[in-house]
Amino acid sequence: MDKYSDQKRAVQYLYPPIDPFDQRMLDVGQGHKVYVEQCGNPEGIPVVVLHGGPGGGCSPAMRRYFDPEIYRVILFDQRGCGRSRPHASVINNTTWHLVDDIELIRHELGIPQWIAFGGSWGATLALIYSQAHPDRVSHLVLRGVFLMTRDELAWFYGGGAGKFWPEVWARFVGLIPEDERGDLIAAYHRRLFSGDMALETRYARAWSAWENALASIYSSGSTSESPGEYARAFARLENHYFSNNGFLEFDGQILAHVGRIAHIPGVIVQGRYDMICPPDGAYALSQLWDNCELKMVRNAGHALSEPGISAELVRTMDRIGGR
Repeated sequence: MDKYSDQKRAVQYLYPPIDPFDQRMLDVGQGHKVYVEQCGNPEGIPVVVLHGGPGGGCSPAMRRYFDPEIYRVILFDQRGCGRSRPHASVINNTTWHLVDDIELIRHELGIPQWIAFGGSWGATLALIYSQAHPDRVSHLVLRGVFLMTRDELAWFYGGGAGKFWPEVWARFVGLIPEDERGDLIAAYHRRLFSGDMALETRYARAWSAWENALASIYSSGSTSESPGEYARAFARLENHYFSNNGFLEFDGQILAHVGRIAHIPGVIVQGRYDMICPPDGAYALSQLWDNCELKMVRNAGHALSEPGISAELVRTMDRIGGR
């Protein structure tokens, strides 16, 4: 039995917390500045970590999947969230702005090529970035794949996931009048962008709570209330992107463009019981991408922190790093 096999103890195999050796605010244009940090080995294998949401922001825990002696880890808060400014802003904030920001960070740091590591929306962004700049990515490591399709949005905001969590779904839907429930993304959009800070924060917390309650396979359906500032950025940005179908040119674009990354080796780590991003998306991607390994983790949901997910991600990064 190898060190990653005992999923209940897998968290101890995460690497110890490491402090950044470089932190900066990078002016990316259009009135935005993004927070960027580097940690690990300055001469190591570069890996860019793309957080979820949109709007989630990066955290110190995300550094712990990488051997600090092997990897040069680059994390950043995407436009509008975390430490990036202006906070919770959706102006000049689209997928294509983020793709340009990733390229600007790579150029500013003098990195010719790097690994793209991302989960959920971070996986979406990693795929779109790689399809736009396939010569800049050496490996793709994806978790909880989200392909930014209408079917996925309909599953999560149209009642599919709610059939498994009816009491949590009732709380999420209950804040919206019955005549608006045919399009919950639009209904929440009106309130998240109302201009009334108290109203926006109330609905932002409800939007965030629905997603947070379904993230872990161990969830009881109840969550602690997110801080208002975090919830507002998370909900506004996520809703903005989903209202615009991720700013993609057409539905199903990521799968249609898989040929652009055919040469890039990839690993998909997917929870078998992921309620937020169901496994059929990861499977469909793996069937079109011959250079990809699909690791379906049993007894796991969506969250990065789930023991089985953590163990498989550490195993993957150790293997790529030659450990």
